[in-house]
Amino acid sequence: MRPVTRSGTAAVLSALVVGSWASSASAQETALAPQLAYSYGENETARSLAMAGATRAVGNGTTAIFSNPANMALTRLYHIEAIGQFTPEVTRAIGGGAIVDSITSSSRIAGGLALHGGIIDPDGLDRGFIDARAAAAYPVGERVFLGIGGRYLRMIQDGFGPLDDATASRYSAVSGGLVDAAGKRMPSVDTLTFDAGATIKITQTVHLGIAGQNLTHPGHGLLPTTIGAALGYGSKDITIEVDGVADLDSWNKATARLMAGGEYLAADHYPIRLGYRFDQGAGVHQISGGFGYIGQEIAAEVSVRRTLSTTINSTMIGIGLTYHLESSGLTRTRVSGEGASSEAAGGEGEK
Repeated sequence: MRPVTRSGTAAVLSALVVGSWASSASAQETALAPQLAYSYGENETARSLAMAGATRAVGNGTTAIFSNPANMALTRLYHIEAIGQFTPEVTRAIGGGAIVDSITSSSRIAGGLALHGGIIDPDGLDRGFIDARAAAAYPVGERVFLGIGGRYLRMIQDGFGPLDDATASRYSAVSGGLVDAAGKRMPSVDTLTFDAGATIKITQTVHLGIAGQNLTHPGHGLLPTTIGAALGYGSKDITIEVDGVADLDSWNKATARLMAGGEYLAADHYPIRLGYRFDQGAGVHQISGGFGYIGQEIAAEVSVRRTLSTTINSTMIGIGLTYHLESSGLTRTRVSGEGASSEAAGGEGEK
């Protein structure tokens, strides 16, 4: 079987983007569901976005903070990543960064921090938010990894919902949120919650991952409680994973999202990624793809995810720029000789 080429992947991504623009021009769209506009609160790296979110078993490095914190301990690295996402249909724009360090702790604990801010639908509901996360992971022996992460979300809605009137002297608490004594909007979400996960190395290349998000069960779709399980294969050059997620809160009943993603590392430096997702709640299929460059010190990646629907048009574009601090010599590294592909290819860089 011939490997996917960079030019072939670029063609797939181009088709995704052009297809989204063409459908906007030629098809009559319906309003994007709030769950998709908010993307279920999933702030993803470019790698996770390209693999359709199938990263709970082998998604290490900065990706692990968002999908399964246990995976931060899979590889020994110190990565600093700038992350951006954009959904043009609702002008959802997110920017921020993440740091993962699994090198400098003498107790083998891996730690991660992430901070994002963004806007959603500035011409409508006009939501702005700050999402802060801190996570830690620990290897229990050679095959079991445990992780936990705290999350703080603060969201304010400055726009007007269907029961509000911009000319009215009072806002509707139901549609627009409460106001303080000065007449300013109070946060619609101001909440602390946590994630937890575990990863088991069945073999050196086959991993089983289990992760739960927002486990305090806030009980609403802005912080939906989800439980996911995944099975993944990761070698130096190839990663394949399948995930299943149960979402308890985003819709009026529990729904499932099924994801599959693959990655091929060409010439030790060029990750080529494809993914597929079925979203039961929205009733849509999505495809995704991405490519990038991973060097000894830096990595740059881009990805696109697109719905396959004539009525629900949603496009997500993700970018990532990563600096590998362990390659600079500024950190005390417990292991040596780790290749540039340690994060791109399923965490096998720790061998």
